[in-house]
Amino acid sequence: MHTKLLSIAAAVALAFAGAAQAQSPSTGAQDHKPSVDRKARKAEEDRINAEYKAERAKCKDMKGNEKEACEADAKGKEHVAKAELKAKHDPTPANQRKVDEAKAEHQYKVAKEKCDAQKGKEESACEKDVKAKYDKAKADIKAKYASSERKSATGSTASTTK
Repeated sequence: MHTKLLSIAAAVALAFAGAAQAQSPSTGAQDHKPSVDRKARKAEEDRINAEYKAERAKCKDMKGNEKEACEADAKGKEHVAKAELKAKHDPTPANQRKVDEAKAEHQYKVAKEKCDAQKGKEESACEKDVKAKYDKAKADIKAKYASSERKSATGSTASTTK
């Protein structure tokens, strides 16, 4: 496991070194930039996967609901990191919305797992509260991106408010 993490770290370092060299003002640097971006993106994906596996390994010794909450947290962090990576390389409103949605879903799933540790009415009340917060977060995200999605769908760049 340790050697695998070292090799991933080395790959990331080499990817960043290659990206820095590709930005130097030599002739033909633009011809190589896409492959360097691909390598850097692949290195980032490998780092995300390694972090996910490390987070899951921390959950290994846990039992019951605590383990389920830990695994939900690890999976949620991975999902958010992948959404952020996509938004970093393709910064569109749709990709940023996916990041916000992934964060809200991550918080919801972890909180819901924590509610499962409770019993009876407390569990039911906790789940209702968590669901209400999640629904509000989704509505906020929808409202936040509704105007930008309308503009991109119509091709409009001007604001329509007076």
